[in-house]
Amino acid sequence: MKHVTLLLLILACANLWAQEVDDGNDLLNRPADRTYDRILESGYLKVGVYENFPPYSYAEDGEPKGVDVELGRRIAKELGVEFRVHWITPDENLGDDLRNNVWKGHYLAKQRLADLMMRVPYDKQYAYMQDSTGEYINEQVVMFGPYQQETWQIAYDPNKLDSVETVAVFQYHPIGVEIDTLPDFYLSSGLRGRLREQVHHYRTISEAFNAMRQGDVSAVMGMRAEIDHELSMPANAHFQRAGNGFPGIGKQVWDVGMAIKHTHRQLGYALESIVDGLVRTGELHALFAGLNLDYSVPNYYQKFLEPKALARAGGEEQ
Repeated sequence: MKHVTLLLLILACANLWAQEVDDGNDLLNRPADRTYDRILESGYLKVGVYENFPPYSYAEDGEPKGVDVELGRRIAKELGVEFRVHWITPDENLGDDLRNNVWKGHYLAKQRLADLMMRVPYDKQYAYMQDSTGEYINEQVVMFGPYQQETWQIAYDPNKLDSVETVAVFQYHPIGVEIDTLPDFYLSSGLRGRLREQVHHYRTISEAFNAMRQGDVSAVMGMRAEIDHELSMPANAHFQRAGNGFPGIGKQVWDVGMAIKHTHRQLGYALESIVDGLVRTGELHALFAGLNLDYSVPNYYQKFLEPKALARAGGEEQ
């Protein structure tokens, strides 16, 4: 009888660990260690996405929307569990976001952790970056599963500009950027500061496009998917994408992937296999196309996929 009681107690504890338990003590509270098995037992996957970040992740009438949300739903479905959104409020840098949402939790909400975080740069140099003592800064997380290649893009008003062959044109024409982003720093310091007076700052890319509709700026610079999302709207249909590059910007293109806590590698292997299949079959391309977004196969795959397989992943062959 004692053995039966002990077994029931163990099973009860296992089920408890799979849930998010609040012991009522904010100082001692720690997140449940939601390993692969416990996620399956709980029946849901908490997917961390940035809030108010269209077209990647945002809420519309209280419903989570965006390409990262839809990918999270697909991952959860393939895993056989329910999708649950975990909204991420961006902190000062990516390291803070990883700490607060993946492996430790914010000091005011220790249990508020995602099982999986989307839209993390898949960058080996960043992943293995060391501090001044030689310690790995990101040793508590695993960054894996590249699912998209992202790049910078400019959209412009053809009534104000004939074309944008080089950013030098913005010595004479105003351009809108989201404040405190790489395009902000890049343009403000470009050509030895000669563009600075023409750089107009906005809280979001959407506000920058509104300014372009009002005639306050002649162009907007942001991430390609952000630009594509705005250009798909009827009010912005007359604006055009520029074809120029950005010399000296550092990273013109980069792969986007996911992150999990470093002790949850079994979960990572399962998720990586799911995303790998979505990339290779072209299903991820179809997901982007369904949201009026262009899709580029991550550079990770471009290095080893055969041309036919690469074409399939890029939606060029069905």
